Amino acid sequence: MSATIGTDSLFNTTASTINTSSTTNKLESKLSNLDTSGDSELMDVCKSFETYFVEQVFKEMKKTVPSTEEENKYMSSFGDMLNEEYAQNVADSGSMGIAQMLYESMKRN
Repeated sequence: MSATIGTDSLFNTTASTINTSSTTNKLESKLSNLDTSGDSELMDVCKSFETYFVEQVFKEMKKTVPSTEEENKYMSSFGDMLNEEYAQNVADSGSMGIAQMLYESMKRN
């Protein structure tokens, strides 16, 4: 039983690391290939960054809540997808305003 828990934990940690570095690489490539004349493209990149940022905040918040249940890799995956969707909704709604502030700052420069 403990070997399974250790394996699941290792899987979750590895999957999370791969997902985070993959997202980071995608954002970096979008920024490096960005044509500054395209306002909508710049805003899309800013929203992508806000989505990524909010998703990381959600993940860190989840770590602070003690869990009473054993979480398997499928529930962890579902939780990650749910966090991604919540983060996307926050960025699309513009309620935090990070994307807008970043957009305005980049537009000035």
